Amino acid sequence: MTDDGHHRPDAVVPAAGQQLLAERFARGQVTDLRHALAACAEAAGLRDQRLDDFVLAVNELITNAVRHGGGAGVLRLWRAGGTLVCEVSDGGAGIGAERLANHERPAPDVAGGWGLWLAGQLSDSMQVATGPAGTTVRISTMLNGVHGRLADADTAGAVERVE
Repeated sequence: MTDDGHHRPDAVVPAAGQQLLAERFARGQVTDLRHALAACAEAAGLRDQRLDDFVLAVNELITNAVRHGGGAGVLRLWRAGGTLVCEVSDGGAGIGAERLANHERPAPDVAGGWGLWLAGQLSDSMQVATGPAGTTVRISTMLNGVHGRLADADTAGAVERVE
């Protein structure tokens, strides 16, 4: 608990997971971090379009942390069995409930609102823990198999709000 009585989302790598990358980042480090993430994800076994999709999803989360979450954040990447998991945390003011409840694709002419939507579409699962002390978004993708989100319209865009 923080002094304001709100829970700060924790970023915890499961003990059973194999940590591949853990980095603090700020605005000027986004490109280098994206390249490091891509190399680690590929070394873990992610390939081709699934690799590109996962890297793009994480890039959107990193960009959101820089733009909307206080200008900096922490990225953690690990492998848990046949799943690659990435978590991006920031110290911003949180994401509003209305924003998280909207699972619609943003209008093509809208400049914002694409980051979380894309991250959800390009990963197999996504969870969001948010509050006034920050936001943590965890996405995952299976290393082998069909891409879950884009292939399954019933789950596309699903976001879980955890407080």
